[in-house]
Amino acid sequence: MATPASTVAGTRVVKIGDASLEVPSFVSASNVGTSAPRKKHFRQRAHCNPLNDGYYYAPVGPWEIDWREHYEEFFAKRDGDGDAGSLKIRFADVGCGFGGMLVRLAEVFPEKLMLGMEIRDKVSEYVRERCAALRKDHPGKYWNISCVRANAMKNLPQYFEKGQLEKLFFLFPDPHFKAANHRRRIVTTTLLAEYAYVLAEGGILYTITDVEELGKWMSDHMSAHPMFERVPEAELTKDPVVPLLYTGTEEGQKVERNSGSTFLNVFRRVANPNH
Repeated sequence: MATPASTVAGTRVVKIGDASLEVPSFVSASNVGTSAPRKKHFRQRAHCNPLNDGYYYAPVGPWEIDWREHYEEFFAKRDGDGDAGSLKIRFADVGCGFGGMLVRLAEVFPEKLMLGMEIRDKVSEYVRERCAALRKDHPGKYWNISCVRANAMKNLPQYFEKGQLEKLFFLFPDPHFKAANHRRRIVTTTLLAEYAYVLAEGGILYTITDVEELGKWMSDHMSAHPMFERVPEAELTKDPVVPLLYTGTEEGQKVERNSGSTFLNVFRRVANPNH
């Protein structure tokens, strides 16, 4: 029998304002006895410049992609019910890294299609192979997650229709510390307009970082944007996604091991002004 993809070793408590939240501590994944790919074969620089003119495939529009190739069994099971034609990706993890959050979310929301978007070619290849291995080791599961190599800063609306996404994740993004490189940050006023376009009304944008200045930057920009409002702390403690933001990713687990601080910002896409 395959080892579970997510094993919880214990929990710890974090504070969200005046509220307390129990966060899981995951056991580091082992490749022993599994089909999982080895990260050492997919190493690549931790950061890259998203504004470079390097070649990245991008569809002309969402209609150009046949998502059945990514979620074959998920679609096949629903063909008989007549539901396959209406299936759409609802969660997107931008800069998904090695896919840890996708795996956790797949277990919590098995009926939601999710896509990881990763700009680094070797890392995106690793995530695709990780998904394939999980499906092999856990028959019938993990067919709702996949990954594409993509530059979301340039091409996000070419992958998703207006109002398609319910959840959008930017977890431990590159801080681009130098002031001259702040335009490379994944949260800017211009990009927030695109995120508002692909998010459904009421959709949630999740961000977390271990860099306080970047956390403030993202908070300030989202607070100032007319299409977003901060989700109240009381709601965050009831959201099953929020505990995973801290430790669901490989980067989050590293911060936890180093006893680092994290800065959470969660915002809701508000209704269009004419509604």
